[in-house]
Amino acid sequence: MMKQKIILLVGLSMAILFCRAQDFLITQYGARPGRFNNTSAINKAIDACYKNGGGRVVIPAGTFKSGTLLLKENVELHLAMGAVLSASTDIKDFPLQPQPAYRSQKDPGGWRALIYAHAVTNIAITGQGTIDGNGARQKPDPDSRFRLDMDGRPRNLLFISCEQIRVEGIRMRNSGIWNQHYLDCEDVIVDRISVYNHSNRNNDGIDIDGCRRFVLSNAILDTDDDAIVLKSTGSAACENITITNCIVSSFCNAIKAGTESTGGFKNIAISNCVVKPSISKEPPIFGNPLGIAGLSLEIVDGGIMEGVSISNITIEGSQSPLYIRLGNRARKHTESASEPGVGILRDVVISNIVAYHTGNFGGSITAIPGHYVENVSLSNIRFHNKGAVQTGDFAGNVHKVPEDEKGYPQPTVWKELPASALFIRHAKNILVNGLMLGSKETDVRSPVIAVDVQGLQISNVAEVANSNSPVFCQAYQSKNILIDTPLNWNRKVIEYNE
Repeated sequence: MMKQKIILLVGLSMAILFCRAQDFLITQYGARPGRFNNTSAINKAIDACYKNGGGRVVIPAGTFKSGTLLLKENVELHLAMGAVLSASTDIKDFPLQPQPAYRSQKDPGGWRALIYAHAVTNIAITGQGTIDGNGARQKPDPDSRFRLDMDGRPRNLLFISCEQIRVEGIRMRNSGIWNQHYLDCEDVIVDRISVYNHSNRNNDGIDIDGCRRFVLSNAILDTDDDAIVLKSTGSAACENITITNCIVSSFCNAIKAGTESTGGFKNIAISNCVVKPSISKEPPIFGNPLGIAGLSLEIVDGGIMEGVSISNITIEGSQSPLYIRLGNRARKHTESASEPGVGILRDVVISNIVAYHTGNFGGSITAIPGHYVENVSLSNIRFHNKGAVQTGDFAGNVHKVPEDEKGYPQPTVWKELPASALFIRHAKNILVNGLMLGSKETDVRSPVIAVDVQGLQISNVAEVANSNSPVFCQAYQSKNILIDTPLNWNRKVIEYNE
């Protein structure tokens, strides 16, 4: 015991030694490692820093238990190397925060989080320490008002209507629900973070929700639920977003935009990312070990998605490499809001995509009758699936593939589509240039199927490996179809059907 006290004193002394003039060390405000609840002490340090005009609140090496921390203007919360901010598992330590002015479909009538900020400017979380949400031990609020993914479990980090945010270097683990949620925020930089989130339901990695001017870079994320997610759960659009140089793993969707889409998405650039299988050995809570989709773009609750550029993505695993979906779930973002109409999904450019060891769901670009996905360009695409699909294993008749207009937007609704590579339905002006396809084992499905497509051009098609289909592309109720003959393809290229 005496030895442990000496080590602790030495550690605290070193922390004081390396603190800056504007640093506020939490231990000087009564915080101490171990089982002690440090909520009050850390918030006192934050208040003192704020009243002093700003600076750093420093959490030194050691494990510090806490409930909700309220981050304030001009305050940087810094976790030193070896520091662990450990979430309390008592829901009483996470009081409901007042309902913000910005309303969202995910607003349960009050929010809970380990680190929370609302309508503040110039805040940061930095360092090489760890935020651990103790997610497996976070329980829903027993109040029946809170349910499903709004059941009161605390997020690790939640910023609402904040500006000038910087989150750098830290590790985030085991949240009660979404790991980090940026809602209606502006001018955000999230860089060099590490996220591992496999402890509870709805364990997303990062949710960028109705934000403007947001940069996510150099991150490593491994999650049970969706890993990198752009959402628009309220009236604000996600605009001017850059995601780059990330390594992403998910039992659900690796990189996704649009599960909620009310405000829409504009000017989104995603580049230089790797999607790979999760390192988790635990069975998925949601999804499956291979992952559901590598790339997902969706509009299902109204809104407009346009100006999306995705390039240089490597996908290992996932049941589906690409899922683009215009649907009409038409979910309102608040009870008093009017029901949204069918949204718009257009002007998408996707290039240099390598997907291998994927399952057999196939890629898809689909809308609903009377509405179209428009202006989608794919170039330098390599899809290689598992294969070994036989007649009867999939919806062999394209007319049996359900429209599922109101359903949850995810390729699990269809599973194995009748096309092995691209199933395109209700679409206009689709351009594919440079396509390499193949299966590990023989696949009997046509590589491409077009249904109600007005304008499809596919050029520079390499040899299709292990295809046993009599035709490369089947077209139904479609027009203006132009497809190059794949290399070494001695079968029918296009077959038109009614």
